[in-house]
Amino acid sequence: MKFLDPNDPFFAKPWVRWVTVLLPLGWGLVELWQGSPFWGVLFLAAGGYAGWQLFFNRKSD
Repeated sequence: MKFLDPNDPFFAKPWVRWVTVLLPLGWGLVELWQGSPFWGVLFLAAGGYAGWQLFFNRKSD
């Protein structure tokens, strides 16, 4: 079982993949702006990981 399975049917729709990536990236920027570098970097890393998995490690349809 993977932490984030890019081939799961839940991620079949492109908008779901984009929201899964952009939401943590946006929240990471908010955290950095508010002065919380730990949480900012953590959420940016989570968004980066999701982007890598959902857009680059995904098997093409």
